[in-house]
Amino acid sequence: MQLIIYILTYPLIWFLSILPLRVLYFISDIIYILLYDIIGYRKKVVRFNLKLSFPEKSAEELLKIEKKSFHHFIDVFMEMIKSFSITKKEIAKRIIIENPELVNNYLNDNKSIIVTSSHHANWEWVPYLMDQLIDSTAYGAYTKIGNKYFDKKIRSSRSKFGANFVPTNEFIALMQTNADENKNAIYAFLCDQSPQLKKTYYWNNFMGIRVPIITGPEMLSKRFDYPIVYLKTDLVKRGYYRSKIIELAKNPKEFTDYQITDMFLEVLEKQIRANPEYYFWTHNRFKHMGKEEIKEKRSNLPAGKAGKKRIKRKEQREKRRD
Repeated sequence: MQLIIYILTYPLIWFLSILPLRVLYFISDIIYILLYDIIGYRKKVVRFNLKLSFPEKSAEELLKIEKKSFHHFIDVFMEMIKSFSITKKEIAKRIIIENPELVNNYLNDNKSIIVTSSHHANWEWVPYLMDQLIDSTAYGAYTKIGNKYFDKKIRSSRSKFGANFVPTNEFIALMQTNADENKNAIYAFLCDQSPQLKKTYYWNNFMGIRVPIITGPEMLSKRFDYPIVYLKTDLVKRGYYRSKIIELAKNPKEFTDYQITDMFLEVLEKQIRANPEYYFWTHNRFKHMGKEEIKEKRSNLPAGKAGKKRIKRKEQREKRRD
């Protein structure tokens, strides 16, 4: 079934990708009317997120941000489709890094580096920025999509200018292998979304709301002693973006736990508040608010029958290995 869906759908996607962006933006305008005005796709989620994040804004101001954010979200989707056929020359005109030397200096010093970023402006074209850095292997953590054929095609499209995409559950092993073999690289993460509650280690305020925070990039920067930066991408005009690298920690082991994560949150929140209409509000970012105390209580409870059975099976497996 996955193959049939891919065979039926991909030719249309490819046809759309070879169209000029001005045509894709015209299509985006039509889809906006359908998705926002008629279907109302995730409108309740966006309104909920915006009301929580900007309680000081009027209903009129929030509605203006809502409409612009939906329109921009669809633009990004069309730009993702364009990625399948976009050339190096065209992408170089549409998204640039102001200060690539900050990363290049680390790479020249024979150091790997961790790059964090967010779902602001255009996160789909960020991998294509790797071509603007010096020759170095770059890896991006990503979550596999359900259709394995589209998953392979999207990874291939994103990798054509120098970035390699690795499933999140394989990423730490890759970093460890490269470190053992003294291979330097760039490791990139989008880390502004909500983590799984069972994998949550840290809570803090994001846009004024106490929620679980992703801490993986900070943990890895300290584990491997890699500098960590934030890639801030902003919209210049429709279809054109500019990125700036902001250093978070040159020597991460000198920082206390979660201090680097808090610095990331501070930079991200400042960016969002400056241009909220270009953030990814359709994600239910605040779904775990108010659950911190519940999680703490559950973690202190004794393992129940099911938990005790799992522990017993684990102990039996370990005995058999011995």
